[in-house]
Amino acid sequence: MGFWKNLFSGSDTSSAPIAAQIEGYQSAGTSDRPGTNPRVYFSTDRDIDLYELEELCDAVGWSRRPLRKVKKAIQYSFLVVSMWEMRGKTRRLIGFSRATSDHAFNATIWDVVVHPEFQGKGFGKSLMNYTIKRLRSEDISNITLFADPHVVEFYRTLGFMSDPEGIKGMFWYPNR
Repeated sequence: MGFWKNLFSGSDTSSAPIAAQIEGYQSAGTSDRPGTNPRVYFSTDRDIDLYELEELCDAVGWSRRPLRKVKKAIQYSFLVVSMWEMRGKTRRLIGFSRATSDHAFNATIWDVVVHPEFQGKGFGKSLMNYTIKRLRSEDISNITLFADPHVVEFYRTLGFMSDPEGIKGMFWYPNR
């Protein structure tokens, strides 16, 4: 419960913003030449190269989606967060999430993806923490998401619960 208490109370124990907490990232085998050590940072800029986003989604095995629909989803999202690795002057998209919202009470997080090279190293947690803090800064108090079975435990470690009040989600899909 400490994770949620920290988010909702606004009493962050660190003085550095989350983005700065992961800037010190250095990958194994990185060259000692100046300007080649990687940094990782977040952006909320919606001007994302859709082909680069598609490559990221391909890297984790997601099925392809029409780019026109991805563009529309980003355009109409309440929040878009991208996570970038910067090596010298080259940047690479390594993580992404977005959220829709009613702009008052509720938000749903969608499309959380972290490149496989960065999974299991705390980057997904940093991406989610950043996304949640941005939503909380907009006074959004109810945050939901949908998770595939193989990542449910990851979200539980962040404080998400399955059906906390016994509410059953319902879905409508067109006939296929």
